[in-house]
Amino acid sequence: MRTLAESSADEVVRGGRMVRTGWLLLGFICIGLGFVGAVVPLMPTTIFMILAAACFARSSPRLEAWMLKHPRFGPGLRAWRNEGAVPRQAKFAACIGMAIGYLAFWWMAHPGAIAAIAVAIVLFASGGWILSRPLPGDSQ
Repeated sequence: MRTLAESSADEVVRGGRMVRTGWLLLGFICIGLGFVGAVVPLMPTTIFMILAAACFARSSPRLEAWMLKHPRFGPGLRAWRNEGAVPRQAKFAACIGMAIGYLAFWWMAHPGAIAAIAVAIVLFASGGWILSRPLPGDSQ
């Protein structure tokens, strides 16, 4: 026969496992969206990788370490985590990607004036925010 304390402890462990599993699944979804964003205009990559690393920090230290040590994504993730910084080439790629994405949107969707202006404002504001982030090592 199990005591009430043992039952409560089991529920906490199960809830903890379920929460960790949820974070893990969300991390994998974010990685998938990040890879899609690498090839689809107007779909970001970096934010999904940052979110995936945060999800793995809550669910799998091994996967978090893999992302932080990854030769392609690791340096940017570490710069963001440690300094809130964005490397120069990432800023350039983001702004060029947004410009190309906007042109593709405008050319393929033929939006009305209001939609075209609204999307342009969102992308311009996003680009301004990205450009306002410090470069890695500037805070030292």
